[in-house]
Amino acid sequence: MIRPTVARIDLSALKSNYRSIVEHLARESRQRPPGVIAVVKANAYGHGAGQVARALEDAGADLLACADIEEGAALRAAGVGAEILVFGALSVSDLDGLFDCRLTPTISTPGAARAVQSAAAKYKKRLHYHLKIDTGMNRLGFRFDNVKRTLPELLASANLELDAIYTHFATADDPESPLFEEQRTRFEQALAEIERLGSPERLGSPERLALPAIERSPRVAPNRGPVARGFQPSGSPYIHAANSAALLRDRRVWYDGVRPGLLLYGLVPPPLASTIPLTPIMTLGSRIVAVKGVRPGEGVGYGVKFRAEQPTRIAIIPAGYADGLDLRLAGRGAVLIRGRRAPIVGSVCMDMLAADVTGLDVSPGDEVVIIGAQGADRIDVREMAAQIGTIPYEILSRIGSRIERLYE
Repeated sequence: MIRPTVARIDLSALKSNYRSIVEHLARESRQRPPGVIAVVKANAYGHGAGQVARALEDAGADLLACADIEEGAALRAAGVGAEILVFGALSVSDLDGLFDCRLTPTISTPGAARAVQSAAAKYKKRLHYHLKIDTGMNRLGFRFDNVKRTLPELLASANLELDAIYTHFATADDPESPLFEEQRTRFEQALAEIERLGSPERLGSPERLALPAIERSPRVAPNRGPVARGFQPSGSPYIHAANSAALLRDRRVWYDGVRPGLLLYGLVPPPLASTIPLTPIMTLGSRIVAVKGVRPGEGVGYGVKFRAEQPTRIAIIPAGYADGLDLRLAGRGAVLIRGRRAPIVGSVCMDMLAADVTGLDVSPGDEVVIIGAQGADRIDVREMAAQIGTIPYEILSRIGSRIERLYE
């Protein structure tokens, strides 16, 4: 049995979005285009990590990124064979998963460096890793202005091999913030300092590390052509910094790899715009389970936050905050029924919401679109986020686990 509230995921559109990003990078790059690190953390932004990751592999992705070791293990359990980068902090208790599941860790603190080195020595393996530099986000990462003191021990680790160096922008989606440019400058200063710390054997030649385009060879996937871009030249780390917003905003921070997340799922981070042809890959829908009349003066839902001023018809839809829908949609958002917008009224309850369908010829069983297109209209995640004062990432990642994902 499937609840009437379901999320339909268009994997063909996902693959098309991936290829559109690759083609955009190739078209706009002055030198060899950067590789693509496909971000599938947080259950692929609510879309279903296993299915999404396998579809991206099929489209040509050979490097995926997730939030933690547990997410990486779930991807391996789903049959993902591509390299998997773990973005997040590493706890000492679960480092075995790095080896059991063939994961590439991010090392972002001296303590993590020692723990991972110890684990790699125990396994008698040489583990490849990415180094994160904190240039202003002030979460994880070695401080950009202290690498001379904090990095030598890590770079000398006998069982660890540096594959890549990266940072993360705090304000890439804010064109008015000066911090973006400050972070870019700090990152390049840190790269120069790291180059001075490292030996040629460990870090490659100074010339290669300093330049934004490091020579690399495309990994050609069978029957797909050179869609998947390999990153690492022999002996040299590669550089990446750009999330979806930075990818759109500044070609200078493409370096050797970019990390699209929201763009893969067909959405442009607000308030930015893009000419890349993208299609939202999720439709969140349901069906009307009841239609009832409300007399003037009567209220609807918990707290009676809506009172009818005239005879009103209300459609009851089995989707609520337990499914990830925000309480603030009541009185602000709408759903699509028979191609028309029906305002959400009353309160968003745990398991249901009410929509004003006065003047519409609707019946129980009629299809309802919460996110997506119906007829000539569309409600997209950017619009919904703007209505309630949040960001598209939150709306997508909060879509509940009890909602069935159907893949097309």
